[in-house]
Amino acid sequence: MVARWQLVAAGVTRHQIARRLCSGFLVEIHRGVYLVGVVPSAHAHEMGALLACGPTAVLSHRSAAALWGLHRYPASAPVHVTVPPGRSVTRPRIQVHRAAISRGDVRLREGIRVSSPPRTILELAADVDLVLLEFVVAEASYRRLATDAELRDQVERNPGKPGVRRLRRVLDIPGGPQRTRSSGERRLLRALRENEINGFEVNAKIDGYEVDFLWRDLGFVLELDGWDGHSGSVAFERDRLKVAKLEAAGLTVMPVTGRQLRDDLDGVLDRLRRALAFHREKI
Repeated sequence: MVARWQLVAAGVTRHQIARRLCSGFLVEIHRGVYLVGVVPSAHAHEMGALLACGPTAVLSHRSAAALWGLHRYPASAPVHVTVPPGRSVTRPRIQVHRAAISRGDVRLREGIRVSSPPRTILELAADVDLVLLEFVVAEASYRRLATDAELRDQVERNPGKPGVRRLRRVLDIPGGPQRTRSSGERRLLRALRENEINGFEVNAKIDGYEVDFLWRDLGFVLELDGWDGHSGSVAFERDRLKVAKLEAAGLTVMPVTGRQLRDDLDGVLDRLRRALAFHREKI
């Protein structure tokens, strides 16, 4: 991507720019911003949006989360850009936000000015539900992009910003935000949060195995498994051996298949509540 002012500064005349536009060597993406060639490179639209919004613009919100690999965002969707409060910018296919961003909250990634991961998560907090926000926070922590202290610093420095209350709520989850690795885990996590079933760890290690959901103090495990969730008989047999060894170590394992989670979520939650209540009575 290249801006008209960059071409002029490099000695390209307006007639040469016009010829290149006619030949297709340059393709106008935004007013005064061109794609070089016909095939966009990675992050070309994000770079184009920044060029269109000026040198102080910063990639932010969902677009920044996608650049950091924290949240999927379609390339065809509008690019989110933040500019200083006094600026007035309107461009098609660009979602412009106006806010002051400190220098410490701006990073450079893939040659693109982008809000830092902690700042990006605060921006995202106003636009996504709590379960997705929990996933983003846990993923950022796992990948060492944003620590709990950095996120709490964002909360303290931006008390009136949209999303602060929701981010604080996620940070204060008992046991901390839990990292999920599959759509099934996220679906069950959402159901557990919505029904106020707590006290668990996700993808926790115990007795040499990693289990999907663990109530450690109760010695209770919930495993998302079943033939329809695995690649074949070898994986199925491996999972049965895992359950046998966990139960031999004194743990109780409740298996839940993908079909049960999809078609009978209320039943899964009812069985889980009764099992947890039974194990609490035994303590």
